[in-house]
Amino acid sequence: MLKYLGSKRTLVPVLGDIAEAVGARTAVDLFTGTTRVAQEFKRRGLVVTATDLATYSQVLSDCYVATDARDVDLQELDNELKRLAALPGEAGYFTETFCVQSRFFQPKNGARVDAIRNALESEHRGSPLYPILLTSLMLAADRVDSTTGVQMAYLKQWAPRSHNDLVLRRPELLPGSGTTIGGDAMQTVDVLPAVDLMYLDPPYNQHRYFTNYHIWETLVRWDAPEHYGVACKRIDSRDPGTRSVFNAQREMPAAFADLVRRARAEVVVVSYNDESWITAEQMMDSLRHAGHEDVRMLEFDSKRYVGAQIGIHSPSGKKVGTVSRLRNVEYVFVAGPTAKVEAAMAAAG
Repeated sequence: MLKYLGSKRTLVPVLGDIAEAVGARTAVDLFTGTTRVAQEFKRRGLVVTATDLATYSQVLSDCYVATDARDVDLQELDNELKRLAALPGEAGYFTETFCVQSRFFQPKNGARVDAIRNALESEHRGSPLYPILLTSLMLAADRVDSTTGVQMAYLKQWAPRSHNDLVLRRPELLPGSGTTIGGDAMQTVDVLPAVDLMYLDPPYNQHRYFTNYHIWETLVRWDAPEHYGVACKRIDSRDPGTRSVFNAQREMPAAFADLVRRARAEVVVVSYNDESWITAEQMMDSLRHAGHEDVRMLEFDSKRYVGAQIGIHSPSGKKVGTVSRLRNVEYVFVAGPTAKVEAAMAAAG
């Protein structure tokens, strides 16, 4: 999977156990990100709807959630990956922007990204293989980048992995049905189907995933946007439309309370942490006021993401801040009928 801020890798088994314990057959992952949790639900047999504002996240969902592995000709897929991998490099916008004007990738890999991405756009746009091949390219680029895991800056010295050659691999597809819905959570929540379980993992602070992962957004849209700053961020990163209400401290608590009131699910599961703008008590109050019979909370000790552990640096690479702590507490809130909440607690305990 992509390196991703707020990844729920360590919580995934627990969330899967909770879904099984409450007897969920259908689920929504409302802020799906890399789709890691949505994939776990699908792996456990649930019919999943995944939604996110980011275009790159929608492509990941089309690959992992909406694609039924049983419908894919794996030999055809492997042959196409092999053909694309053999294309000669063709330096273009991606190379100039992210390898020359900035240093996120080595030019040799940037040129191959340009060539492969151009081929996908001209030969596969609209085909069932398109999101799978594009996901493969994103994952390949992620394995040879030179960042701490977010794209707000690149490393002063090249990361050792950046010298490796770009390698396309087949994504691990899952059998089963699912759906992708793109858009802002505050709008999509009203058009989503009623489900047994809804999982919420909203943004925690002012940092936007649109800017944290602007390269993936550009790679997926393939729109050669104007850019600004050392990190060559998309010019539309400055637009209000790319900022979620969950990135605004004053607005976020009321917005979240409104969101959970409108969530059409018997059981609502929320993950959050102790660095967030809403306290655990506020979160539980919001879930109770949404009408849930019972609300419980689980706590998990967790490492902070690698960028926080490294510290704060200026554009020149000089360290200008200190690391306040290396660990945080991840909360998982479960709200719903008492019997189901108790079953979830027992499964997660």
